[in-house]
Amino acid sequence: MSVGAYVVPARERRERLLHQARILRVVAASEFKLKYAESVLGYVWSLIKPLAIFSVLYFVFGRFFRLEVGVEHYPLYLLLGIVLFTYFSDATTLAMHSIVTRGALLRKLAFPRLVIPVSVTATAALTFGVNLLAVSAFVAWNRVVPSAAWLLIVPLLLELYAFVLGVSLILATLFVRFRDIGQVWELGVQLLFYASPIIYPLGFLPPWAKPILVANPFVQVIQDLREIVIGLPERETVAFVYGASTGRLVPIGVALAVLLAGIFVFRREEPWFAERV
Repeated sequence: MSVGAYVVPARERRERLLHQARILRVVAASEFKLKYAESVLGYVWSLIKPLAIFSVLYFVFGRFFRLEVGVEHYPLYLLLGIVLFTYFSDATTLAMHSIVTRGALLRKLAFPRLVIPVSVTATAALTFGVNLLAVSAFVAWNRVVPSAAWLLIVPLLLELYAFVLGVSLILATLFVRFRDIGQVWELGVQLLFYASPIIYPLGFLPPWAKPILVANPFVQVIQDLREIVIGLPERETVAFVYGASTGRLVPIGVALAVLLAGIFVFRREEPWFAERV
């Protein structure tokens, strides 16, 4: 077989991927703009939500219950957890409904269905980027000096996105068949918020619970980001919980496994989405 026979399919695959990437970019940008269309405050709402939650939780738990005692830069510590949780909650919840809410589009147009949940999670990532402005302001207010270790923030956020996308694909697929998943996930998200060290330090948990909780990539990313940005006592770090820095491979492996499982489940059920929605 000639070399040209391999070049053409490779070129077609590359063009197809570029076309799908353009579709994804357009859809994600459009959804982000529509989310705040005809809104007086527009994108400011992206900042108001986490800041409002932060204000209440900081007053109640930081000041009233004195959780800030012994935690350096507790306001920044708390805000990082809230912003990351808001992204995780919004992305997975919106993606869960994405296939069903776009049923008419699925029946009219032929395109990779994977674009829909990916675009929704990408839109949530854009909102997350806006929320990082508030985090940057708190970093400056607390006079935290950036270091070379901050370069590790990028792979940590990519790990979080991989985990979020995997969970989103699983939820979106299940929601097509079982609408009760919406109620289950709403409860699950609330439980995750209070079970995770968002408000309180990880050290408050019993020793047997820490390795289980830190195996969740969401919790691991929160703690690693806090360690990089503001520094944590050794007992609060993921490396201390597992006894070695290689312990991070556990939640990273979980994130990759969830992503692969999400892609597999979504691809398997994809041909019947248009019929079931």
